[in-house]
Order: sequence, then C-alpha cells, then structure tokens
Amino acid sequence: MSVNYEVMNEVPSAEEYVALRVLAGLSPKDIKASEIGLRNSIYAVTIRNQSTLIGMGRIIGDGGCFYQIVDIAVDPVYQGQGLGKRIMTELTNFLENQVPKGAYVSLIADVPADKLYEKFGFNYTSPKSVGMYRTF
Repeated sequence: MSVNYEVMNEVPSAEEYVALRVLAGLSPKDIKASEIGLRNSIYAVTIRNQSTLIGMGRIIGDGGCFYQIVDIAVDPVYQGQGLGKRIMTELTNFLENQVPKGAYVSLIADVPADKLYEKFGFNYTSPKSVGMYRTF
C-alpha cells in the first residue's frame, strides 16, 4: 500500500474526531462536546493520507502546571506502521520545548499501548497512586 502521510499541527473537525475515535476502538464522544474540547486543545497532531484523517493525538491541560495526553488514535488499517510513535514524537517534542519546568504530564494508557508510552519516558504511577475516572 503506497501511502502519502501528512503530519500537521491541527485539530481535526469534530465529525472526523468522533469517527476516528470509534474506528480506533476508543469511547464515542458527543459532537457538541467534541467541538468544545477540540477548540480548547493546547496542542494537537493529525496524520492524514491524502485528506483522510488516519491518526491523531492531543495535549490538554491548564497550560502551566498540568498537562494530559489524550486521544491517541490510529485507524486500524494503518496500525503497525509507526504512526502512534510518530504522534507521540510530535507531542513529546512540543512538551520538551514549550512546557514549564516541573510541569506534570499524565496519560491513561490502554494495554498494550503502555509499552509505547514507556519508550517516551512515561512511568506507572502505582503503587504510590492509581488512575481514577468518572464519566457523566
């Protein structure tokens, strides 16, 4: 398969975002909520093949003390080609160059993606702390 990847620093449209999340096996999100969330991203990376969104990742947070990496998603057709690594490289480069010293960067890792995040210096919080969540 000959693929022409385009890596950009942009948020996808809410429709693309919702569709890729579901395609990649992430939880579905409401379009209106997605429009708000995407607009408030600190940094975003998209990967496109031609004009089709095939990968994405974002950084959210308060812009000073706390950041979170979210929405790492790659279309299953394109998985296993290093696109997740490319997204993480772009996000990590931003963090290394733009984030204040001492900032806390977190993420929730699905298994087996945790192995990818370890390669970028992320450590498990347990047993000192554990991730928790609540949805509305």
